[in-house]
Amino acid sequence: MTDGKLTIFQMNDSHAYIEEHNEFFWHGDKAEYHTVGGFSRIGHLIKEAKDERPDSVLALDCGDTIHGTYPAVITQGEAVVPILNAMGFDAMTAHWEFAYGPKQLKHVSQKLNFPILGINCYDRKTRQPFLDPYIIKEMDGLNVAIVGLASNIVDKTMPSSFSEGLRFTLGRFELPSIIGRLRKDGKADLVILISHLGFPQDMKIAEEVVGIDVLLSGHTHNRLSHPVNVKDTIIIQSGCHGSFLGRLDLNMVRGRIRSYDHRLITVTTDIPQDEEIDGLVQEAVAPYRGQLSEEFGHCSTTLNRNTVLEATMDNLLLQAVREAAGTQMAFSNGWRYGVPVPPGKVTLNDLWNIVPTNPPVSTIDLTGKDIWDLMEDSLDRTFARNPFDQQGGYVKRCIGLNVYFKVENPRGYRIQDIFVGGEHIDLNRTYSAAFMTTQAIPLAYGMKRRDLEITAIETLKGYLLSKELVSAELTGTVVAV
Repeated sequence: MTDGKLTIFQMNDSHAYIEEHNEFFWHGDKAEYHTVGGFSRIGHLIKEAKDERPDSVLALDCGDTIHGTYPAVITQGEAVVPILNAMGFDAMTAHWEFAYGPKQLKHVSQKLNFPILGINCYDRKTRQPFLDPYIIKEMDGLNVAIVGLASNIVDKTMPSSFSEGLRFTLGRFELPSIIGRLRKDGKADLVILISHLGFPQDMKIAEEVVGIDVLLSGHTHNRLSHPVNVKDTIIIQSGCHGSFLGRLDLNMVRGRIRSYDHRLITVTTDIPQDEEIDGLVQEAVAPYRGQLSEEFGHCSTTLNRNTVLEATMDNLLLQAVREAAGTQMAFSNGWRYGVPVPPGKVTLNDLWNIVPTNPPVSTIDLTGKDIWDLMEDSLDRTFARNPFDQQGGYVKRCIGLNVYFKVENPRGYRIQDIFVGGEHIDLNRTYSAAFMTTQAIPLAYGMKRRDLEITAIETLKGYLLSKELVSAELTGTVVAV
């Protein structure tokens, strides 16, 4: 195919939302929530295009795919495998796929009929790649190289079990030689990078590395309505939760991109469902549907996680955790995943969507200086001027304190003031805090760390059952000034 059209579909950060669900949309100054998504609809779009032009359509996934909802988590990702195989994907990369541990990821990958790619994940002992680095596919006469770039934060900010025996890099130094080899020895006409570094990092990768034709970006949940061009690289990212599907049509002339068309497709309920895939989805969910529909209470607030500094979904979680632990404050990681929960009944399914890892609740003693440094570090991981220094999700979630900061200030000097219980924080005083996992409070902070005999979901159940109606409004815990 020296001349012709190549179609690339992108799914990223679906977090195992295999069924239709609520999703957040902006509409002027108001938030709206609509039912969208479903792997059976995404599969229909991919299979329809592949049926029309079987040798010129690629379906690629940027990771965060087999973790995030109960059927996925309870089966350690395996419930999603038959569905993904039926959808027609050609390759993917990884991030939360490592949550079940490297051995389970290898086990799952062997069941997939397409590869999990990553040039930047290594076995610590052998120093050999843990994942396949790339594949080359012939698409109607065009040699297309697909290179994977897994999330680099798995061994840096996530629980140690995720990366046992592994080491991760940014991939920025490996890419040039690999691309050069693919162009020369593999005779690649087109190089596609599927990445889970995040949009800011991918922009910088495209600035530094020559030879990436198309970069499919993941991790940061950007809904890019228009592709971004960095030098000669076309970058797209397609939202999250399987609520969106990116489509990029490349018009090729003599093996080079001469023009392209892009659509960010909202996966609305009027898109037909593929019957085979829908059957597999129902089979995956059926064993758990009854228990997941159990109600535990009612909430007057829409539970949402689409805001960077503070979120209602996390406020509910932290209210429950702090009350159960009897501490002055509580912290959790700034997770991005989790579809909105509208006001009204709250089910077990909603609770698993809020915190699918279901970690134990822990307590710790923190000095005022610990708290200040902890929040400074979180702000830098979110807003670092150098994109390669950005790690994790949104700003660390907290309750029981108020943090005022300046986004534009350099590392270590963003916080202007912190209040605890309405009083200026005392850097020398010790405060009690509850938290979940080292993503919330890394091992470098605090003392008297201990796990309670209760998990996050048990805590949420108890909190909801103890009250007729709960709310979780934004309260200004972290404010940019």
